[in-house]
Amino acid sequence: MFISANQLNIHVRIDGPAAAPPLVLLHSLGTCAEVWDPQAASLATSFRVIRPDMRGHGLTEATPGDYSMDLLADDVAALFDALGLGQAHLGGISIGGMIAQHFAARHPERVASLMLVDTAMVIPPISLWQERIASVRAGGIASIADAVLARWLTAKEAGSQGAKSLRAMLMRTSPEGYAGAAAAIAKADLTEATHRLRHPTLVLVGREDLATPVASAQALHHAIAGSSLSIIDDAAHIPTIERPAIVSDAMRHFLLPPTDNAYEAGLATRKRVLGAAHVNRSLANATDFDRDFQHFITEMAWGKVWTRPGLDHRTRSLLTLVITAALGREEEFKLHLRATRNTGATQSEVAEALMHAAIYAGVPAANAAFRMAKEVFAEPQP
Repeated sequence: MFISANQLNIHVRIDGPAAAPPLVLLHSLGTCAEVWDPQAASLATSFRVIRPDMRGHGLTEATPGDYSMDLLADDVAALFDALGLGQAHLGGISIGGMIAQHFAARHPERVASLMLVDTAMVIPPISLWQERIASVRAGGIASIADAVLARWLTAKEAGSQGAKSLRAMLMRTSPEGYAGAAAAIAKADLTEATHRLRHPTLVLVGREDLATPVASAQALHHAIAGSSLSIIDDAAHIPTIERPAIVSDAMRHFLLPPTDNAYEAGLATRKRVLGAAHVNRSLANATDFDRDFQHFITEMAWGKVWTRPGLDHRTRSLLTLVITAALGREEEFKLHLRATRNTGATQSEVAEALMHAAIYAGVPAANAAFRMAKEVFAEPQP
């Protein structure tokens, strides 16, 4: 989709349930939103994953001249405003990580947590950026492509599908957009502001990254109190493509830390699926008569089944609807219909699930379920 923000036509990809916690991911110089494809696929089951193309990159329009971190952070702020995001988790790779730091320093209340991947507070030398800017403006992206790609992945990944994908992203980048963003990197020194950040922060870096080496990630880690650092073996500057599963798992464990306490894990999942307001009401209305039952279903159903990794919440949501429809559990069926706003199951998918139920559980049960579904879907959004 395209959004008009900060006098710019911004292309943005959005995946995951509309009511899920928002997660904004900012890409690197010379790439686009697709550099986060593996992570978006992994995290969209639990988050509303929002991936804009940076100014002058992907399908977002390019503007002439040098950019600045102020300008690029303003683009992010305008995107937040346009999408109605009060607060979001924020991740960035390379320049995306620099923009994330700068945005968090300027708008600390709008950032729930930070994930900074192969980035730094400052990326010297300035002469490198000046040379790249001159080359791109004179000879286009092709004039720097081979040199840039050699630093993005380890040597053994040359010729891989990941390398081909990154080359395609780079070659479709606007030369003016690349040069403008490179100028922003050349001028940026975020050291002072980043030292003031107090957000929960994960720092990731490829062990073989030459552009923002391990030493830069360590400096970033030490600058942000309480942050955690993970070094990814056999990876260079773009581990989201080179080591996608490792990056995805690290981000998931950071955003959704595992717990040995099944009740606490279940409570978090129950709120994520059914909505915090409903769960809080149920717990507040509990008495000595049913308080143990509330604890039991939270721990067993939500903490030991819904948290299992084998099925995502959308799939479990559809299964629950079919089962409750087949058994005629009207109250539970309606509850989980409303929860589809959080799980991402669409109305068309619910209809298909109920068609399946008609065959295997009987037409009368499905007929009643379709009637209740129409009533629930007609309710005003909370």
